[in-house]
Amino acid sequence: MRLEGKRALVTGGSRSIGRGIALGLAREGADVAVGYRGSGADAESAVREIEALGRRAVAVQGSTDSQADVERFVAEAHGFLGGLDILVNNAGVLKRTPLLEISEEEWDAILDVNLKGYFLVGQAVARRMIEDGTPGAIVNVSSAGQAVAAPNLTHYCVSKAGVEMLTKQLALELAAHKIRVNAIAPGLIETDMNRADIAREDFRKRRLARIPLGEIGVPDDLVAAVVYLASNDESRLVTGASLFIDAGQTIWGA
Repeated sequence: MRLEGKRALVTGGSRSIGRGIALGLAREGADVAVGYRGSGADAESAVREIEALGRRAVAVQGSTDSQADVERFVAEAHGFLGGLDILVNNAGVLKRTPLLEISEEEWDAILDVNLKGYFLVGQAVARRMIEDGTPGAIVNVSSAGQAVAAPNLTHYCVSKAGVEMLTKQLALELAAHKIRVNAIAPGLIETDMNRADIAREDFRKRRLARIPLGEIGVPDDLVAAVVYLASNDESRLVTGASLFIDAGQTIWGA
């Protein structure tokens, strides 16, 4: 119960990594607002699981790349929970496309969600924390792709490299308000977005060959790190950092 009494918003919290994090925060005592864009049934299911743990929960819908949506669902989460102590920016998209085939529309779609969305939600939540005088914690879910290039993922890796610097900028500018901002950078984690790729023998073999520990992660492998970074007691001196949880993937680089 390291987060007992804390109030958290997790974007993209209805499935995969976000759902695992939302449930992990609840197991440690936090009340949770589950952000989602389109999967309402999954979000409500996550809410019921959190409530079964004895915590308060609410599903809030909206697109993180729309400022109007962000302002609305952050207000809904803040109002229901009575404040916000923790934000986990997790909502993201991934598409594998060769560099020369990426359209302007596809580039914008990836950057809008993966980078602009983190900025918009981070800004909106930070404003609420400052107004309330809350010494908060923001955790951005980035990727090992923030540090290494990958075939057919130019827009995705660029967006995650942006998240690394956004994390540092937010940490710098919010430090005076006692709001810490950090990131986790997962390696290959099996989720809804990449499950079909991982099922392909050629993809799986190629990726495992570049992972020293030879392991593919699952969402639960990330929860403890998020709980640590969200805890003002345990990580009170940690801000602007990126914690790689990648089974050694970035040791060798691209």
